[in-house]
Amino acid sequence: MEIKKRRDRTFKKFFERRSSLIGQFSEGKITKRQLLEYNHDLVKRTHMKPFLRIDNYEMGMYNYQYYNVLAKYYNMLANEVKNTRRHARYYNYYFNKGNNYYQEKDKATISLLEFLEFKGVDAYFINVNSKSLQDELFEIVLLDYDEAIFHSKAIWLLDILMEKGVFREGLKDSIIDGYINEKY
Repeated sequence: MEIKKRRDRTFKKFFERRSSLIGQFSEGKITKRQLLEYNHDLVKRTHMKPFLRIDNYEMGMYNYQYYNVLAKYYNMLANEVKNTRRHARYYNYYFNKGNNYYQEKDKATISLLEFLEFKGVDAYFINVNSKSLQDELFEIVLLDYDEAIFHSKAIWLLDILMEKGVFREGLKDSIIDGYINEKY
């Protein structure tokens, strides 16, 4: 019982801090880069690894956030060294690490959606400024939860969303368009 209470306190602090960071970004108090760095620090400070099995929404959301934060962080590092002398040595390392975390993030997404039995889920392609992501990036929104917006370009995940009848055709602006289209 003590472990569950400690985990619940950790979740509460984690999600409060995450919401605070989202609010600071939305208000223009921090940049997207700072948001990514602070989220990375937040994940590291929790000292919690992703859960192998999820029993509730919080566990599923934590898994998604854990992998999403690490994926974006390593992607950011890869982009930083892309055109430097350290390119060959570090770029491939960061790039591969980021891609691995993106794959794990998509697995965490499907685990959470399965836990929720695909209820209260809306998904669609989104407008993006990036030509490489146009017609590839889609948004998944959990309608019954605050700040539960996921993104992916995984074809296998898209196929499942279509099969479950929660994916809408057409192109839409992202709920968090300012975040999605801001570079870091």
